[in-house]
Amino acid sequence: MSLKGNWNYPTSIRFGVGRISELADVCRSQGIQRPLLVTDSGLGKAPITTAALDALRGAGLGAELFCDLKPNPVEANLAGGLAAWRAGNHDGVVAFGGGSGLDMGKLIAFMSGQTRPVWDFEDIGDYWTRADEKAIAPIIAVPTTAGTGSEVGRAAVIIDDRTHTKRIIFHPKMMPRVVISDPALTVGMPPKVTAGTGMDALSHCLEAYCAPGFHPLADGIAVEGMRLVSHALVRAVHTPDDLDARANMLAAAAMGATAFQKGLGGMHALAHPIGALYDTHHGMTNATLMPYVLKFNRPAIEERIVRLAAYLQLPKPDFDGFMAFVLKLRKDIAVPHTLSELGVDDKQAELIADMAVVDPSAGGNPLPLTKAGVSEIFAAAFHGRL
Repeated sequence: MSLKGNWNYPTSIRFGVGRISELADVCRSQGIQRPLLVTDSGLGKAPITTAALDALRGAGLGAELFCDLKPNPVEANLAGGLAAWRAGNHDGVVAFGGGSGLDMGKLIAFMSGQTRPVWDFEDIGDYWTRADEKAIAPIIAVPTTAGTGSEVGRAAVIIDDRTHTKRIIFHPKMMPRVVISDPALTVGMPPKVTAGTGMDALSHCLEAYCAPGFHPLADGIAVEGMRLVSHALVRAVHTPDDLDARANMLAAAAMGATAFQKGLGGMHALAHPIGALYDTHHGMTNATLMPYVLKFNRPAIEERIVRLAAYLQLPKPDFDGFMAFVLKLRKDIAVPHTLSELGVDDKQAELIADMAVVDPSAGGNPLPLTKAGVSEIFAAAFHGRL
């Protein structure tokens, strides 16, 4: 079977091995003549990045590179990107990489024509209406990891290093116009990154599926995304050049980000402050927290998890069977079982709880997230109590 297609859900996606060769044509189709390729520092000199730049320049486009990004980007990185945008007189962005490169690329394109501070567009109420949407530059997204799904999202995460909080900037027009999803670009991911980003995709699907509210479109996408992860993630980690596994994980990542328009929950509500305070990998933090949040939410989600376990054809199609599946998956790809193994201490537990209950993801949790409840989850995840 050939895993290839042209999709328009939620945006235009060119999916399949080798489709990175279409990057220059896609830029031209969106009126981009001088693209700024934005990625993280780790990918800046990688062969896949230099090849993309060479292809753009070889096609006569005035492409330049910006890669001065931290793994968890901060406002100074955005300022540097905007300076590069102005210096090169760019007219569009190629957001290239994992979550940090994709999010920062989207933010640079979004902020390139705004006059207000980036924090004025935080995902609160109707703050997004403050933006001049006609001044948002076109964005082409090229994911090189299979996890965040930021390539199909209308928001970007950036750390406010004054308060050490992750803040979500939102605008409908921040959605990339075209996505090039080429599984071959993900082959070079190290096993640890493949594992962490893959578990991020699973957490997006799982939390979206468990979020309260009626959204059968999101639920359907989420359960199929989890099925793809259940069959592909271990293969992608242990057999890096398995292109079918890579393709299924890349699809699952986009599916997770599409589904979580319904909502997220306790994993993300805790992972955001933990990542901001301890600079942990976001996907691996979600993966570590996953069973503890599941246990906490069990009274509200058991019926849904039973249906999910049956769809996944687990040997024991009930809540305990699904928990066993999660624990085995984590073990098979070397996910830390506790927050302490992840490098997190308990000295800031109270601050984490305070930050988690006001995180935008908290509202999607199946059970109300109180400070006491968050503290319970954190303590369980820190000590490994299930």
